[in-house]
Amino acid sequence: MREIVFDTETTGLDPAAGHRVVEIGCVELLNHMPTGETRQWYLNPQRDMPEEAFRVHGLSEAFLADKPLFAAVADDFLEFVGGAVLIAHNANFDMRFINAELAALDRPNMPKDKVLDTIVLARRKIPGVQYSLDALCRRFEIDLSAREKHGALLDAELLAEVYLELIGGRQPGLVLASETKGATAVQAADRQARSPRAHAPSAEEEAAHQAFVAKMKDPIWNK
Repeated sequence: MREIVFDTETTGLDPAAGHRVVEIGCVELLNHMPTGETRQWYLNPQRDMPEEAFRVHGLSEAFLADKPLFAAVADDFLEFVGGAVLIAHNANFDMRFINAELAALDRPNMPKDKVLDTIVLARRKIPGVQYSLDALCRRFEIDLSAREKHGALLDAELLAEVYLELIGGRQPGLVLASETKGATAVQAADRQARSPRAHAPSAEEEAAHQAFVAKMKDPIWNK
């Protein structure tokens, strides 16, 4: 089963108000295991960068000025996603922006029935806690030291770890198998054979047993 964990960074909160996607990050999972395949696209939004958005992700107008437009990467993005299930945190936010960008190109929307929201999953799994990505990372002891600001690829990588914890954790047997594939088998150590130990009852033990049986009515040992 192929899944794509993804995240976006934007110029604001509402595509209907003219806000645009400025970064997309994707992480590929196969059978709930990271494959190492990732994608990251920085995008020129063709508009200013509001200060409040800049404080969140640190992507300035100057940095994005020479980046491609969404139209230039749309095919690469859609090809990488393919028919995979999409995993996102607060998925409605990301999907509204992605579908707004696709609509501007007269491309069909990405179907919502192939999107899994990790906030919904977390509420079912661990009700009554905080559901921000940071809070869930701390809960599952996932390293946040590299997250000084939001970033789509970094957040997608963190979310992939959170998602795997929410569905029951990684399968260590598969990881071990992949890490040891092709390794030389360990030779068994030479051992000295021991003589078999005697385990027949002693004369005293046999006499004690007979005395015990004599006190019983119709014991099975006499049949």
